[in-house]
Amino acid sequence: MKPASGSAARRSRAFAPAHVTGLFVPAASTRDPRSRGSVGAGIVLEAGVSAEAEWRPGPRRRVSVTSDLGHPLSISEEVANRLLGPRDGTLSVRLAHALPVGQGFGTSAAGAVATALAVARATGRTRAEAVAVAHLADLFGGGGLGGVAAILGGGLEVRVRPGIPPFGRVIHRPYPGRVFVGVVGGPMPTASVLGNRSALARVLGAADRLGPLVRHPDAERLWDASEAFTDRVGLAPRPVSDLLRGLRRRGARAAQAMFGRSFFASLPADRRRDDVLRWLRDRSVRAVELAPDTRGARSLPSPRATVDRGRATASAARAASVFSRAQSRRLP
Repeated sequence: MKPASGSAARRSRAFAPAHVTGLFVPAASTRDPRSRGSVGAGIVLEAGVSAEAEWRPGPRRRVSVTSDLGHPLSISEEVANRLLGPRDGTLSVRLAHALPVGQGFGTSAAGAVATALAVARATGRTRAEAVAVAHLADLFGGGGLGGVAAILGGGLEVRVRPGIPPFGRVIHRPYPGRVFVGVVGGPMPTASVLGNRSALARVLGAADRLGPLVRHPDAERLWDASEAFTDRVGLAPRPVSDLLRGLRRRGARAAQAMFGRSFFASLPADRRRDDVLRWLRDRSVRAVELAPDTRGARSLPSPRATVDRGRATASAARAASVFSRAQSRRLP
């Protein structure tokens, strides 16, 4: 696909789903960084990050990346700059997040991919280029390991071989039912965990839980592996581990979202479900129930409105945070 040309503005939109990781093993030692990341497994969620991009060729080079978060997004900025390259013109990107950042929901990877797909379409770059740039920015920017590869498809995902296509391999299967995700504390930066030798040793020690899931990728084995990984690695802060024990005692499957002061859970389908919901409400837990995403990261129909100096367009302004809505209505 040739680079976009002419003086007319090019606008595009993209969406990348959030994602929870139940277990993982880092794999970051290969020479080619496109084959680095992690093996592991998790669930791709319907909520995520939306991006709107506009590129207008001109005499000066200017790149602006803004969001609903109100602070700089260095990974997405790196993605936008690398995809634009040396060309002159004004590139504006606006991001909207439906889930909290720094809480194990893969929002840095989702932001990188949404930015990459929107910018690539506006500037005439390919999807493969967009994915590679997003992966490298997330990898070297301290976002995570393997998040980009995981969200290129939907449902239950098992990362069998690290890296993005064609280097990595991810198995995707439909995930039955819905997933509860919740937060019980402030953000937990990924880099602070990955840089802890003791924590990494425990992660490697729990790696045997991945084998059965690779051979038989299904929801039951995912929950078995995720719960065992959470318990053996011991990265969950006390409020999270206490909450997980309470959920399990009431019949839910529950594990820490790696890495966050957060959890993801599957509630029982019988009358115990109401007991779980009451228990969570009584503790004022910020949580929301989501469906799994079924399609993975994707471009969206181009908007008619213009991205204007970092302000949200009409569609982005309506993209209210899932957790803001969850706080107002709490739980079902």
